Amino acid sequence: MKDILSLDDFERAAKQRLPRPIYAYYSGGVETNQSLRENRSAFQDYGFVPRALVNVSARSTEATLFGERYSAPFGIAPMGLSALSCYRGDIVLARAAEQARIPMVMSATSLIRLEEVKQAAPKAWFQAYLPGTTERIEALIDRVAAAGFTNLVVTVDVAVLANRENNVRAGFSTPLRPGLRLAWDGAIRPRWTFGTFLRTFVSHGMPHFENSFAERGAPILSRNVLRDFVARDNLDWSHVDLIRKRWKGRFVLKGILSKEDALAAREHGVDAIVVSNHGGRQLDGALSPLRVLPEIAEALKGSMPVLMDSGIRRGTDVLKALALGADFVLVGRPFLYAAAVGGEAGVLHAAKILQEELQRDMALLGITSLDQLGPDYVRKWPNLPAW
Repeated sequence: MKDILSLDDFERAAKQRLPRPIYAYYSGGVETNQSLRENRSAFQDYGFVPRALVNVSARSTEATLFGERYSAPFGIAPMGLSALSCYRGDIVLARAAEQARIPMVMSATSLIRLEEVKQAAPKAWFQAYLPGTTERIEALIDRVAAAGFTNLVVTVDVAVLANRENNVRAGFSTPLRPGLRLAWDGAIRPRWTFGTFLRTFVSHGMPHFENSFAERGAPILSRNVLRDFVARDNLDWSHVDLIRKRWKGRFVLKGILSKEDALAAREHGVDAIVVSNHGGRQLDGALSPLRVLPEIAEALKGSMPVLMDSGIRRGTDVLKALALGADFVLVGRPFLYAAAVGGEAGVLHAAKILQEELQRDMALLGITSLDQLGPDYVRKWPNLPAW
């Protein structure tokens, strides 16, 4: 990985290692990819106002969230089908996160049982997509609690499935459909086919969607079986109340883009929110979280932690998010690409790159601790065209 100098380098390398349908699933957004592009361009709309002649020799990137001291103000976002990036991908991500002293949120659409991930990495968080009935919600919440998780993240921007045309064009589906095209995509990526896919089959049998419900879901590879996409368009704030009464740990809502929803989350007893547009993978045209972050942070006035994800690729991106009101950020795709390229060592290398960028950028910005950041350290570039 000597040629991997930035998080973007991991994506270029991963594209050469992953089969085309898998890479398309990880990298794509929806429809015209408007929100996917907006997530990156929003960061370019802000510039820094650095302070000069500050003694920054004792600076620290450490940050506290929920009373836990982390080495940096970023963690690994939940990402579905992580075990297709590399062998035992969710466990790779979770173990690397613990070594790097950053949080990792495992996805409900993991192909590894949540109990196994929790055993391998006791500090991992769990993210859920709620089933559509009260009985299945309660059963899933009870299973997560019985496994010993203390941090539950519920994603709320998935009332219906998004229109991911890129998946169809690339031949990706869930479950994957056996066929000549899929076989060819695997044949031209033999390292992935033997090192990830076949190794998983030999060691653990057919992977299934293990954590969408309390019970096991559909297999990852099937010609006839359809994945159980339970309708979630009936979910509302009453279900948040239901979870809050049943779940005794920390409760986080992910997928908030309006200050009204942020305030409602606080009123319903949620412990924190993640300002997110799902990495540009749900509603195309949804604003970048960075654009709505300041008004959400102002509305909450420090009453609960505000996390943010979507589009973060550099240490400067992290600092801009923190200056505009985030307490912590989550980074998704780059860590998945890092796992595909180098397994656990790749994820650790990605975390090191981002933390070293933070160290350098803090010195150049003229701060020694992250709590010194505020809106005075950033400005919007003048004469920006309307989005």
